[in-house]
Amino acid sequence: MNAELFLIGATHRTAPLGVRERLALSAPVEAELAAELATMPGLREFVILNTCNRVEIYGVGAQAAPRFRVTAAFCARQGFTLPEFERLRLELTGRAVVSHLLEVASGLDSQMLGENEIFGQVKRAYETAQARGSAGPVLNRIFQKTFQAAKHVRSNTAITVGLVSVANVAVELAASIFGDLGRARVLLLGAGEIGLKSGRAFRSRTPAALVVASRRLERAQEVALELAAAAVDFEHALGGLADFDVVVCSTAAPAAVVTTAMVAEAMQRRGGRPLFLIDVALPRDVAPDVAGLGNVYVYNLDDLSRIAAENRQARQAEIAKCQAILGDKADALWTQAGRLLQPAAPAAAPTPGLCPAPALCLAG
Repeated sequence: MNAELFLIGATHRTAPLGVRERLALSAPVEAELAAELATMPGLREFVILNTCNRVEIYGVGAQAAPRFRVTAAFCARQGFTLPEFERLRLELTGRAVVSHLLEVASGLDSQMLGENEIFGQVKRAYETAQARGSAGPVLNRIFQKTFQAAKHVRSNTAITVGLVSVANVAVELAASIFGDLGRARVLLLGAGEIGLKSGRAFRSRTPAALVVASRRLERAQEVALELAAAAVDFEHALGGLADFDVVVCSTAAPAAVVTTAMVAEAMQRRGGRPLFLIDVALPRDVAPDVAGLGNVYVYNLDDLSRIAAENRQARQAEIAKCQAILGDKADALWTQAGRLLQPAAPAAAPTPGLCPAPALCLAG
């Protein structure tokens, strides 16, 4: 029986930020879902790609049945009805899956065109699947060849030129509000990968102060050391919002950590000075009502993507060049994967009267 290559998921193209918050898998839930998929009848291989802009499950199954089982399992864990999820679902099969993954890993399908973070996220998702034992011969071939293709595109086109990261766009926005960032005090609320990259981008503008806060103080200290910044306790940082001009929020908290009351109090102490909050977390770190406060500027992932879209329009020629390269690679890779998806030919029956292993017959 032929196997089927498929993709089930939702992305920033199919779901707004508020819905993506519900779609995002926490680390424990992702592990639980992976354990369930590992025992699912008919599902031979799978990789879960879970980022702030997409949740995608790449699978290899016996015909179409596993596709529906995977969808039902995901919806049950994330609290979606099947009709609700169907309205925003991305569902692909065959070559379309290969083409999509190539564009994702190359940064063509990102909110920030050409951004580098997604390549590492796809690679970590694949490595996790390998460690779980859920990536088999088909997905091994597809993901490994995808990494080669993405590197080729990034090296041979100008797709990564310009403002292609959340961190760079955030810095430019801050500069448009405050002008010279040399007088700005910047707080990084969260010390993960995005927080670190944002810190590097702001450090390049030599702000008056750069401070890192994390739930784990030792992690904040590690990042602060690399950035030549200061580290503070997380709760202390929240209580001292009035002391900062720019706050980059990138925690992994399940709900908002920056509340309306918190910011309102800070603004009373700031004496009319603006406060710029960059919320790049999913779920969002900043309560939605904060944006309604006077002299407070809040930008989330969707806001940043709209700004980056202007840069995308200026690089349509590079996009077309990348798509042409990836189209050729998708054709070649799908041909290889298609062979792996076909059932192995049965061994030929020995001809009557002939020894099936002549060497052994001669030896005997």
